[in-house]
Amino acid sequence: MKRAVLLSAVPVGPEMAAYLQPGDFIVACDAGYRNAAALGVRPDLIVGDFDSAPQPHTEGDTIVLPHVKDDTDTQYAARWLAEHGFEEVVMLGALGGPRVEHMLANLSTGLFLSLHGVRTILADSRSEMHYLLPGRPLELPRRDWMYLSLFALGAPLTGVFERGVYYPLENATLTELDYPLGTSNEFTEPVARLQCSGGHGLVVLTRADG
Repeated sequence: MKRAVLLSAVPVGPEMAAYLQPGDFIVACDAGYRNAAALGVRPDLIVGDFDSAPQPHTEGDTIVLPHVKDDTDTQYAARWLAEHGFEEVVMLGALGGPRVEHMLANLSTGLFLSLHGVRTILADSRSEMHYLLPGRPLELPRRDWMYLSLFALGAPLTGVFERGVYYPLENATLTELDYPLGTSNEFTEPVARLQCSGGHGLVVLTRADG
């Protein structure tokens, strides 16, 4: 499996190195190269217009983007990975931070990857996000996660099944654009199983408070 780690600019701690695997292709988006240094890896590719950090000197490849463009730096990098046949992408440094619009854009980028057949995970130190699409059920191990939330993205999420959780669902419809019914479910079994027949869903795994 061709696997990549996509590093955006929100600072990450060394604990996020747990998401790295041998052989990962590392892509840094603009100031995301600082996260590569924090995780002890060298980017294989740096992409950006370098409006938030100076262009670094590197032994890897660099794609310099214009300041005026439609894609964010992260979206451009995601499109590049999809076009080059990567099957799994982990997005780090993409959640939180002072620019809420960038986090929302990164969630859209993750959906773009998923819709192009790429298994996509977004993660920070407290949470992990996955996408639920028709015909692509999810099996999510409990590990140290406390909560599992499911949100519809852009349209009602239909034919929803959730098993292995405190509030199971059977052929349900979620319309979380105006009512967040799927918030803060809890694991009751070692693996939670989810599927849907229509729409696009965002699954958020969260550790216990404190």
